[in-house]
Amino acid sequence: MNLVRFNIRAYGLYLKDDAVLVTDEFRMGMRMTKFPGGGLEFGEGLADCVIRECMEEFGQSFRILSHFYTTDFFQASAFDNSQLISVYYLVQPENELLCKLTTKPFQFDVESEGAQCFRFISLDELDEEHLTFPVDKHVVRLLKKL
Repeated sequence: MNLVRFNIRAYGLYLKDDAVLVTDEFRMGMRMTKFPGGGLEFGEGLADCVIRECMEEFGQSFRILSHFYTTDFFQASAFDNSQLISVYYLVQPENELLCKLTTKPFQFDVESEGAQCFRFISLDELDEEHLTFPVDKHVVRLLKKL
């Protein structure tokens, strides 16, 4: 019997002044641009996951405004032998955003494993080629329709 493995991820889309927040990261030896978020942990709900991931990445509390999108097509994980299911929520920080923002991609203090920085991309300028992974690229197309 073939067991199907699922990789469930939750992401926060923070929109401000007609721009969306993205994270540039250096992980597993590669540069990637994606939306903030990450993997669901056992015993955790999707909403709890995105709130936890925002706390881990930004060091501050966020709240969920609404569900935005759940993957509705097959996508294999880029990192293991699993099927990826991604859930995106519109989110907002409880207070003013505290993280340092950059103006250009990959403006790390030091490019080493786990390096991360954040920046806004104007929805007018946003293009699917700005993002690394296929589901994020699909979400860009949906955001462009707002």
